[in-house]
Amino acid sequence: MVQIERNPTRSVQIGTVLIGAEHPITVQSMTATQTQDIDATVAQILDLERAGADVVRIAVDSSKDAAAIAEIRRQTKANLAIDLQENYRLAEKVAPHVEKLRYNPGHLYHHEREKPWREKVAYIAQVAADNDCAIRIGVNCGSVDPDKRDKYPADDSISPMIESAVEHCQALDEMGFTRYCVSLKDSDPRKVIEVNTRFAAERPDVPLHLGVTEAGLPPDGVIKTRIAFEQLVSRGIGDTIRVSLTVPNDRKHEEIEAGRAILEDIRQGRVRSVVDYGLQTLNIISCPSCSRVENEAFVELAQDVKEMSKYAAEHAITIAVMGCRVNGPGETDDADLGLWCGPNYVNLKRGEASLGQYPYDEILPRLKQELDQLIAQKATAQ
Repeated sequence: MVQIERNPTRSVQIGTVLIGAEHPITVQSMTATQTQDIDATVAQILDLERAGADVVRIAVDSSKDAAAIAEIRRQTKANLAIDLQENYRLAEKVAPHVEKLRYNPGHLYHHEREKPWREKVAYIAQVAADNDCAIRIGVNCGSVDPDKRDKYPADDSISPMIESAVEHCQALDEMGFTRYCVSLKDSDPRKVIEVNTRFAAERPDVPLHLGVTEAGLPPDGVIKTRIAFEQLVSRGIGDTIRVSLTVPNDRKHEEIEAGRAILEDIRQGRVRSVVDYGLQTLNIISCPSCSRVENEAFVELAQDVKEMSKYAAEHAITIAVMGCRVNGPGETDDADLGLWCGPNYVNLKRGEASLGQYPYDEILPRLKQELDQLIAQKATAQ
């Protein structure tokens, strides 16, 4: 057993669990059912609890979703975290029934654009305080505060994430609300290591939730996550974790199982360097199946993309497969080729440029056409 000296993060209570340096690292997951399908959502929460989930996150994107949370709470005792998505005003409707509110600083610009973000954060903090809730400041690489992103060169995605997180921590501190943690996520495990290491050096007191966003299908998604967690947790960074996998609804418990297995390996000293993993050159990223997904065919599509693109394994190309309108448009921008999935159509992108919408049964050959062209162009440029 390896003794790891944890970063001196403060304690934050999330329902029946405490996170921070004095407490065991907790393991989380997120429901993949439609939130308004109460029976299915409760069943999945119970399944995740049986697998060992300490906290379960649920996406809320409408008043109907918020109304469902009250009944979900009546049927489960799990520690629930709510992902406020783009409508921060839903906080007051869900806070009485949950233990934690998560907001993304970049998404605060989507509603009431004329209102300063600090007013919105003050509102969330007051709602959280009134309802005995913790807060997570969730910063994602593909949806960073635009004011921060525009201050830095295009090839520096990490500095704007850190500045945004630090600024929001300071704002909550000034409001007298300190019951919060932070997450800084990217689809590249090496960037996850860097961004969390730099933030932890600047704010060693703030608990960190670790994750590799859009890690993708197992086993690759588990490997990417393991790379980041091994390097961070073994250095004492990280107080709560999630393994984000693209899996069908009936396999969401695999996220919890993978997370606990990684933590046990770290405790036993089974840690390798980043280079030891030998990541393939072709990089397929796909977001975890969650309640934001508007068509469950997204999971099967991600699997088909992985299978179809095997012939390109030696090429330095990134393909992103996103399951919803929240992550899709922004978090495919940095990929060479991107797919973001709607209810009936898949949006195809090349970098930031849109190439049109295609039915699910027509997108693979169209994607392959673009992939072949990209490979040919790279070969010509060499």
